[in-house]
Amino acid sequence: MTVPNTAPLADPYETKPTLWQRYPHLGWSLAVFGLTVLLTYACFPPFNAGEAAYAFAIPALLWAFRKPPFKLFAWTVLGAQAVAWTILLGWLYHVTWVGLFLLGPFVGVIIGVWYLAAWWTIPRIAGQQALVRIIILLGLAALWVLLEWVRSTLFGGFPWLTLAASQWQRPLILQSASYAGAWSVSYILIFFNLAAAAYSHRIFFEGATGLRKRSPEFSIGLILLMAGAFPFLSDFLNQKRVRLARVSVIQPYIPQAEKWDEAKAIQDLRILEKTTWDTSRAGAPDFIVWPEAAPPMALYRDPNAVSWLESVAKVTRKPILFGTVYTETAAGSPESWYNGATVVDPITGVSPDLYAKRKLVPFGEYIPLRSIFGWLEKVVQIGGDFQRGTDAHPFLLPVGPGRVPVGVLICYEDIFPALARETAQSGAEVIAVITNNAWYGEGGAAYQHAAHSVLRAVETRRPVIRCGNGGWSGWIDEFGNIRATLKNEDDSVYFRGGDTLTITRDIHWRDRQSFYTEHGDWFLVVSAMLAAVAYYLTLSLRPAPLTAPGDGRY
Repeated sequence: MTVPNTAPLADPYETKPTLWQRYPHLGWSLAVFGLTVLLTYACFPPFNAGEAAYAFAIPALLWAFRKPPFKLFAWTVLGAQAVAWTILLGWLYHVTWVGLFLLGPFVGVIIGVWYLAAWWTIPRIAGQQALVRIIILLGLAALWVLLEWVRSTLFGGFPWLTLAASQWQRPLILQSASYAGAWSVSYILIFFNLAAAAYSHRIFFEGATGLRKRSPEFSIGLILLMAGAFPFLSDFLNQKRVRLARVSVIQPYIPQAEKWDEAKAIQDLRILEKTTWDTSRAGAPDFIVWPEAAPPMALYRDPNAVSWLESVAKVTRKPILFGTVYTETAAGSPESWYNGATVVDPITGVSPDLYAKRKLVPFGEYIPLRSIFGWLEKVVQIGGDFQRGTDAHPFLLPVGPGRVPVGVLICYEDIFPALARETAQSGAEVIAVITNNAWYGEGGAAYQHAAHSVLRAVETRRPVIRCGNGGWSGWIDEFGNIRATLKNEDDSVYFRGGDTLTITRDIHWRDRQSFYTEHGDWFLVVSAMLAAVAYYLTLSLRPAPLTAPGDGRY
């Protein structure tokens, strides 16, 4: 027996729901994904739209106010961060594609955790009193800083492009770093995003009108923004600069593929000689700076290294501060390799005083946790582990009748605030960053790397000289102003050549240490306390009674 179909017939005139009606959060998801990727990329070099740092998190935070489903929100923000950071670190493909597609998402996930914390926190503070909301948002901003710190320590650390680095060409906002480190700049920027999102939601989604448009959070955001800049305005504008030294900065721009090719060694040495001679002869420097691992031979291992270096110094008649790979062999121990620096003087020859790089590049100069990650030797270009240095002492370089203590950071080291602090504490009056970014082509890597030197200059109140194999080279004063950038006639930092720069010093900071140099990362402790207070305060909250939009409670 056939059972008749009793289901009601579909009404052919019934209006079918649109895609956006069926999936009400889909539009938000697509918009947040696209805007987050775009604004995050725009914050940093090579795009250099530092203003984007004041708004890059607002789309995702506004969506968090709308209480989206957790899974959709998580996939959206984590995916956006993974894509944005893979694009920002795209220069890494010159070394390893596998490393790029591991590191980009890894950084994205760490940053994405903060957005998930915002998703959990923001709906809980809706309708609460203004003071409660402000305290919790202050703690949420502190969590961002703590995650930046985690990124600087996990697996050897990769604090590349912390949020503060987005302001490398806008030095006034960086001045609080001399007291609290670049962490404080990141804090101000991310709190401003939180405050602006709360204000935007109040205006556009709660229907606030008249005086009810006022936002206590946004007022605090503006106060923090001013506090990070205006107290330092007098020192920033009233500098009294005196000549410190004239320095020839040399860019031999030897391609990385040729760097350690024995068949190219003689050619590379001649390039270095000629570039040095042409630059120093035209500029009359006090001393010369070469980039990281400048000679294509290992000092003390290659029998020709010392004699060649001394011959160049005698021809130029100037001391040369240079980066070099060198070896040491202790009795009964295997040969140890170092990435370091030293000075060759035209009279006394190569100095026995050596600096060894204190922070090695994970998966580039050594494999961390080799028992676990040793297989990565197959996908990254590493020939063996370098040894780590421990001493931050400066080199004393002659300038006129006196000597200037010059501290050294090699390549990756200038992205770590603690290393620059140690260098300043050791007596350096100027910091020389010597690097070789030729590994990474002519994309954004050199500019991104240079942004960190600006932060270190402000934190330590020390001028920073940068010398790259092919760029970015120049110098930055102790307030973060970029005083000179080496460029060719095509306005490119990627070229073979050099220039002689006059380095100056603000007399107010001569023989003085910054508050941050003396007291270190105290702001991280404050951030941890703020984050803990905000977390437990959020847990204690009871849902606020429902109120009419724009009634003043939010």
